[in-house]
Amino acid sequence: MTASQTFTARRLAAAALSAAALVGAAALPATADGAGPRDSRVEISKVQYDAPGHGSRSNRSLNEEWVQITNSGRDSVNLDDWTLSNRQGRVYTFHHLRLNGHSTVRVHTGVGRDTYRDVYQDRRNFVWDDRKDTATLRNDHRRVVDTISWDARHHGGDGRRHGDDGRGRGDDGRGHGDDGRGHDGRGDDRGRGPGHGHR
Repeated sequence: MTASQTFTARRLAAAALSAAALVGAAALPATADGAGPRDSRVEISKVQYDAPGHGSRSNRSLNEEWVQITNSGRDSVNLDDWTLSNRQGRVYTFHHLRLNGHSTVRVHTGVGRDTYRDVYQDRRNFVWDDRKDTATLRNDHRRVVDTISWDARHHGGDGRRHGDDGRGRGDDGRGHGDDGRGHDGRGDDRGRGPGHGHR
């Protein structure tokens, strides 16, 4: 083999190794603390984890506990089979929901009829611990898209995004005037419109 052929072979081998490294890096999952690359502009924008009347477990109180998911990009995102989970492993799965660009959907804990602005886990107990918890949003490939944590003992109850500048993301706001009966006014309606599902 001539010197020129040896040099060419080395360049080809180096190029192949570089390509393999790039493919391997692209296959790595996003880190749980949110420091990895985002695969979309969808994020957990607000959390209402300490609902008024938290101890009553009424459907109204359950629906005043929610997590808000926002698509800050221009393009719509299909949330089908995306999941939202807490630190204890309770999981809500989105079904048949496309989140338009610059739009928000709230995931309420209680029973209600799903719409494109509000979806319901149809649970009879609270999901989010008002003392310490973590909300994690994963896509349909189970990769972490966003995560936010709060610890009332150390941070005054503010939700804090992993890897951000520490600004609180907790929210004491209310839902869209939701009285816990769902949008059709029937307290026990288990409508299976867009976005419904849990396990």
